[in-house]
Amino acid sequence: MLIGIDAHNLEGKRTGVGRYLFNLLREWHSAGNPTVKFILYFKKEIPADLPKSDLFECRLLNVGSTAKFMHWDLSRAAKKDRVDVLFCPDYRGPFMYKGDIAVTLHDISYEAHPEWFNWPSVADRILLRWASKQTAGKAKIIFVPVEFVKNEVIKYYGVTPERIFATPLSADPALLELPANLNEEIAKIKAKYGVRDKFAFYVGSVFSRRHLPEIIAAFELLAKEGDYQLVLGGKDYTNGKSVDKLAKKINEKLGRQAIVRVDFIVDDELKLLYSACAFFIWLSDYEGFGLPPLEAMNLGAPVITTDGSSLSEVAGQAALLIKDNFDVEEIFRAMHKITRDGVLREEMIARGREQAARFSWKNCAERTLKTLLSLSK
Repeated sequence: MLIGIDAHNLEGKRTGVGRYLFNLLREWHSAGNPTVKFILYFKKEIPADLPKSDLFECRLLNVGSTAKFMHWDLSRAAKKDRVDVLFCPDYRGPFMYKGDIAVTLHDISYEAHPEWFNWPSVADRILLRWASKQTAGKAKIIFVPVEFVKNEVIKYYGVTPERIFATPLSADPALLELPANLNEEIAKIKAKYGVRDKFAFYVGSVFSRRHLPEIIAAFELLAKEGDYQLVLGGKDYTNGKSVDKLAKKINEKLGRQAIVRVDFIVDDELKLLYSACAFFIWLSDYEGFGLPPLEAMNLGAPVITTDGSSLSEVAGQAALLIKDNFDVEEIFRAMHKITRDGVLREEMIARGREQAARFSWKNCAERTLKTLLSLSK
């Protein structure tokens, strides 16, 4: 079987879709399969770190515009190569392509809650929603990360369930490799960010749906009981509801650097902070998957997250689940419980590692390829 792949997300600095596709390719390379071959279509460059394998043939289309690459050049190249299916891992496929398409919808929050997005233009707002819905309507296969997203696609796009397949993601393997001198490296990173002792941790882009004001208000109550700090990592996209201002205000009230703000944390530092934190907190009204809580559980952090959307699916019974993200008292009680009950904390760490072990890129890749190969029957 010949599978074409829109691989432009592997170019440049990789975000979620690029990491998703890279991990699939890595697993397919490791497993090997004599019945399948992949053609990877690139826009401007072929990355040097791709797995070297006879399974993969790379095609550079030399296109500057992503829209032109996707809707014109990719379509023509896949048709010319006569691929059996074109796999599009980034929400959309070429709208003029007449062959079989498989698409991954990581979430459809832009459809369920378009009011949350800071669209660069009206065209961007219309095009993503329109192209995503059009692709879902004609795709032979739709991959989603969890059952929650499957139900959302059925609800908003009217797609029959038989075409939708949940292939749960996993944490990036490189993120889980801790250094041999772990305690020494943790001490360095804590010194770099001015963290003295015990700290709570949040990392991720700061959106209104992730309730940082409520987390900060709950943490202020916790900080009055002990010398805890809160490390908040991620760029602020809340349009004026500045997390930086809130953090500064709390620090002034408490008379110490209780909240530490960092705009960006590289992976080598991220895994150290996960493994060293007293607890990891990540609340959200809507997520397609929510990798940070899973990453945290993998690295031994007890987790507080939301009882809803995909997060309760990912966390299972391994986290403390918040019913109401607006309830500061409920959030504080969860924080208080973890920091005061050592037995509970150790139980949560053990349950978290057990839950995280249920997710693997090997399983995700196997399910994805098996579903793609079903089109050849």
